[in-house]
Amino acid sequence: MTDLTQETISAEIADRHQREQGSGAVHPRRDFPPYRSTVLRHPTHELVRADPEEIELVSPAFGHTDVAAHESDLTIQHAGEPLGERIIVTGRVLDGDGRPVGGQLIEVWQANAGGRYAHKRDQHPAPLDPNFTGVGRCITGEDGSYRLTTIKPGPYPWRNHRNAWRPAHIHFSFFGTAFTQRLVTQMYFPGDPLFGLDPIYQSITDPAARARLVATYDHEVSEPEWALGYRWDVVLTGPGATWTEPEDPDHA
Repeated sequence: MTDLTQETISAEIADRHQREQGSGAVHPRRDFPPYRSTVLRHPTHELVRADPEEIELVSPAFGHTDVAAHESDLTIQHAGEPLGERIIVTGRVLDGDGRPVGGQLIEVWQANAGGRYAHKRDQHPAPLDPNFTGVGRCITGEDGSYRLTTIKPGPYPWRNHRNAWRPAHIHFSFFGTAFTQRLVTQMYFPGDPLFGLDPIYQSITDPAARARLVATYDHEVSEPEWALGYRWDVVLTGPGATWTEPEDPDHA
C-alpha cells in the first residue's frame, strides 16, 4: 500500500486547488488520486441520463405513515442496549435561502462503537454488536428539524493506503420530494485527529465546505445522565450548501 501522509495529501490538495482556481469547481474530482478507488472506479464515459418520470414509476414512495417514530432512535431497535457512547444528533434542514425544508425523509447509517458495520462485506476485525444495526430514519418537522439518538461510531481502517483510518462519521441521505432528488453526505465529529489524513474529507478543497460537514457539540442538546448532544444543520442548495457525494463513486 502507498505510504500516504498528511504532507502528500496536502500537496495533492494544493496542486488541485491551483489547477481549479477560477474554474468554479465545487465538487472533488471523480479521480482524486489519494482516494485510490476513485481512480479505479470513476466513470470514463458520458453519464447516461435517465428519465425521472420512468424511474419514479418503480421507485419507492415515502410518506409520514411509512416512518415510525422509534426509527429515529438507533439504540432501542433490539432486545438489549448497544455498547458505546450514547449521543443525540439534531439540527435543521434548510434551503439556500434559509427556509426550512419540512417533510424531508432522512436516512442514516453508520459503524458501531468499535468501528464496524453490520454488513457482510465489512471484515474489519472489530466486534459486531448484536444490539446495534446502525441504520435509522426520520422525517423533518415543519421547521425543518430532525432529531436522532444513536451511538457514536468508531473510526475504522479502509485499506486506501498504509495505516489508513476513516474519521468517525455518520452517513446521511436526503430524499427531497422524489427518489431522483436523493442527496448523500457524511457528518463528522469536532476535533477528530484523522481529518488531515483522510483523502475523502480532504478531497473537498474549500475549507469552509469541509467545516460544514462537522457537527458542533451543543450542551443544551445533551441530556443529564443520558447522552451528549451534537448539532448539525444541513443546507441543501446555494453557495453555502452542505457538500454531498457525487452519484457515481462508492464512498466509504
